[in-house]
Amino acid sequence: MPSWLPPTTPYQPSATQLTDVTDTKLDVRFDYAHQYLLGTAVLTLRSHFYPQTVAVLDAKGFIIKSVQLVDAKANKPLTYKYDNRQLVINLDHAYAREQAYQLRITYVARPNELPAGGSEAITAAKGLYFINPVGKEPGKPRQIWTQGETQSSSCWFPTVDHPNQRMTQEISLTVEDQFKTLSNGLLITSKKNPDGSRTDTWHQSLPAAPYLTMLAVGDFAVVSDTWHGKAVDYYVEPKFKNTAKAVFGHTPEMLEFFSKRLGVEFPWEKYSQIAVRDYVSGAMENTTATVHGATIQATRRELFDNTYETSESVIAHELFHQWFGDYVTCESWSNLPLNESFANYSQYLWAEHKYGADAAALVQQQDLAHYLEEAESKREPLIRYHYANREDMFDRHSYEKGGRVLHMLRKYVGDEAFFTALNRYLNQNKFTAVEISDLRTAFEETTGEDLKWFFDQWFLERGHPELKVSHSYSNGQVLLRVQQTQDTLFQPVFRLPVTVTVWQKEKPTNHQITITKADQTFSFLAADKPTMVKFDSESQLLAQLDEERTMEEIIFQFYHAQNYLQKYEALDLLQNKTTDFAVSGLLRNALSDNFFAVRRTTLDHLRGYRGPNVSAVRTEVQRLATTDPSSVVRAQALVTLAAFPNENYTTTYQAALRDSSYLVEAAAIEALAKLPSANSRTQIAALENTPSSSLLVAIAGYYAQRGSLDQYAWFLRRLPDLTDTDLYTYLQAFGAFMVQVPVIEREKGVHTLEKLARTHPQYFVRLGAYRGLLALVPSQPDLKSVLFDIKNKETDERLKSYYNLM
Repeated sequence: MPSWLPPTTPYQPSATQLTDVTDTKLDVRFDYAHQYLLGTAVLTLRSHFYPQTVAVLDAKGFIIKSVQLVDAKANKPLTYKYDNRQLVINLDHAYAREQAYQLRITYVARPNELPAGGSEAITAAKGLYFINPVGKEPGKPRQIWTQGETQSSSCWFPTVDHPNQRMTQEISLTVEDQFKTLSNGLLITSKKNPDGSRTDTWHQSLPAAPYLTMLAVGDFAVVSDTWHGKAVDYYVEPKFKNTAKAVFGHTPEMLEFFSKRLGVEFPWEKYSQIAVRDYVSGAMENTTATVHGATIQATRRELFDNTYETSESVIAHELFHQWFGDYVTCESWSNLPLNESFANYSQYLWAEHKYGADAAALVQQQDLAHYLEEAESKREPLIRYHYANREDMFDRHSYEKGGRVLHMLRKYVGDEAFFTALNRYLNQNKFTAVEISDLRTAFEETTGEDLKWFFDQWFLERGHPELKVSHSYSNGQVLLRVQQTQDTLFQPVFRLPVTVTVWQKEKPTNHQITITKADQTFSFLAADKPTMVKFDSESQLLAQLDEERTMEEIIFQFYHAQNYLQKYEALDLLQNKTTDFAVSGLLRNALSDNFFAVRRTTLDHLRGYRGPNVSAVRTEVQRLATTDPSSVVRAQALVTLAAFPNENYTTTYQAALRDSSYLVEAAAIEALAKLPSANSRTQIAALENTPSSSLLVAIAGYYAQRGSLDQYAWFLRRLPDLTDTDLYTYLQAFGAFMVQVPVIEREKGVHTLEKLARTHPQYFVRLGAYRGLLALVPSQPDLKSVLFDIKNKETDERLKSYYNLM
C-alpha cells in the first residue's frame, strides 16, 4: 500500500479537559543511589466548566505517599485511586469553575522504572534523567536534567500533561551545595541548609504548558549576558567556560532581531541555555531555559569547524520557540507544525538577516532535500489528526516542509503583511493554545484575502507538486507549459503563484503567473528568442521540478544566477557533462565563487574529473585543499583529490594532518586509508590521544582498513571518549577491525559490543554495536545465537524493525 494512503490508525482527539492546573509548586530532592525524585507538589486547580467531584492527574510510575486538600485550618486527607499512570482523586465536594482549590501530593518519582519509550526525535520518554548519579563513570560529570516533551513531565511531577494546559510555577530544589541549578523563571531564593545542602527556589510568573517545565542540576559554569535588562545566561561544563560566548554569544542579537521583526518583545523573565550530557533530543525550548545536548559545546579548535547548522541555527530555532510554542502553544500534537514550522523558519530568517541571501538559500536547499527524502516513503498532511503515536508528528513534515510552506506564504502575501499577520496572531493568542484556523484567521484579517485555498492545500492535504516544465518560442511569443504529474488521487492539484523570468540577451523580465490546472500553458510576449526562460526564478516553491533547458541555458543560468539556489541547480545539472569545454570552464570559475557552498558543491562534482585541462583543475583543487578559508571546503577538496584516478597526493594529505581543523584532519585520514604511505601509520598513531570525538571516528575507520592487533587496546581505551552520535559509527569500525583479529583474541571486544548492544540507553548506539557484531559472524558463526537473543529481547520497536531487515 502506498505510504501516502489514508492511515488506518484511530482518530486522536484533543484530551478531554475537565480540570485545569493553574499553578504548580514543587519541593524536590534527589535520591542518587536509587535515582528517585522525592517530591511534594501543591497544585492549584479549577474545574474547566462543569462542577467536578474528582480531579484526574497524570502521574507516571510514582509511589504516592499522601494526597491532601489544602485548607486554611488543616489539610484534609483525600481518598484516591492510582493505576501507575493516572491519579484519580476524590474531592470533598463538587467544585464549580469559579472556585479554585489546592491539592498537596507527596510522592516518589521513579523514572528508571518506566518504559524507555521515545522516538526518532526524542529518543527516550522517562522525563527525568540522572547522569553518572554516584560518580562511577570516569570523565563524565554528575548531572540531573528533565525532558518534558511530549508528555513526560508527568514522569516527575503530577499534572494534567497536555499542551493545551497553562500554569504558573515555583520549584524548590534541594541539592549538594557544589552544584548549580536551573529551572524556569527567576531564582528568587537560595539558602544553605544545616546538613550542608542548599535549596534554590525558581519562580515563573507567566503561565506555560506543563511540557515546557524543566530543571537541571550539575557542576556548570555560568557565563552571563544581558538583553534589555534581562539575564541571558549560558550554562556549560567548566572546561568550556571560555568558549561559551563564541557558541552562544549571538543570543542577545537574536532576541533583538526577533523581537523587532515580530513586533512582540521577548515576553519571558529571562533566557538561559544549558548543555547537558547524554541528552535524548537535539534541544528543547523549555520556557526561559532551553536545554541543548553537550555537543553544542566546543573547544577553541572545534570552533574552526562550526558551521551555521552546527549550533547557531539550533540556537535560533529554540529561541524562536519562546514565541511560537511557549507564548502561543499548539492545542494538540496534531497541530505541532504551529510550533515547529515557525522554529524551523527562524533558521532561515536569522541566516538571511545575519549572513545574507546565499546563507539563507542554503538553509532552504537543505530543508527541501530533507523533506523530499522523507516524502519518498511518507506523505502526510502537516496538520494531521490520525497517527499511530504522537511522537510521529516530530518528522521532516512538521519541521522542514512546514518551514518551506511558511516561506511560500511570506512570498505570496509580502513581507509587511506576513510579519503584521504574525504580530496579530501572537497578540491575539498569547498564553493560549491554538489550532491551524487561528493562524489562517490572523492572515485573512490582516490581508483581507480568503486564504483557505493556501491553508487547505499546504497544511491539510498531503504531498507536494511534481512539475514538468517546458517552453518554446514562435511568432514573438514564449509558450510555457506546466504539467502537474503527482498522483492526484491522493494529492491535490495545487494552486501555485510563481514567478517566471524571461531573459532577452542580458535583460530579465519577470512575469507573475498562477497555476491552477494539472496541465496549463502560459504565453509571454518576446521580440526575440529568449536566451533563457526560468520557471520559479525566485526558487520559492516547495516542489520537484523537471524543467527542460538546453545546456547553453543552464550555463547562462549559472553566470546570471539571481541566487545561490540557481547556481546550485546549474552545477547539479552539469555534473555529468564535465568533458564539455564550456562546462569545464564554468566549474573552474565556480571554484573561485565567494560563497563557500558553491565551492564545496563544485569540488564534490569534480571527483574523478577527466575533462579538459585535467592538470590545471587538479592543481586548483589541491590549492583549495591547503588554502581555502573554509574548513568544509578544504575537507571536500581532500575527498576530491582522493577520488582522482592514478594520482598520489600523499604530501598534501600528510600536511592536512597538521591542519587547524579536525574536519580536515579526518578527511586526510580517510584519504590515507585509501592510499597509505610508508609513514602514514606513524603519523596517524601520533593523533591517537586526540580529544576530538569526530577525529577518533576517522582514526577508527583507518584502523578498520589498515590496522593490526596493536590497535586493539586503543579501540577499547577510547570508547568512553566518543559522543553517542559518533559511537554509532565507531562501534561498526571496531567490528570491522576485529575481523582482522584472531578469534581467540576477540573475547573482550565481543563482550564490549554485546553489552552495548543490550544495555546502552541510546537505541542508535545499540544498533551500531549490533552491526559491529554482525561484521564478525562470517568468521565467528557462534555469534549468530547472540545476535538472535539480542534481537528477541529488544523492546524498542525501531530497533526490532531494523534487526528484521538484517
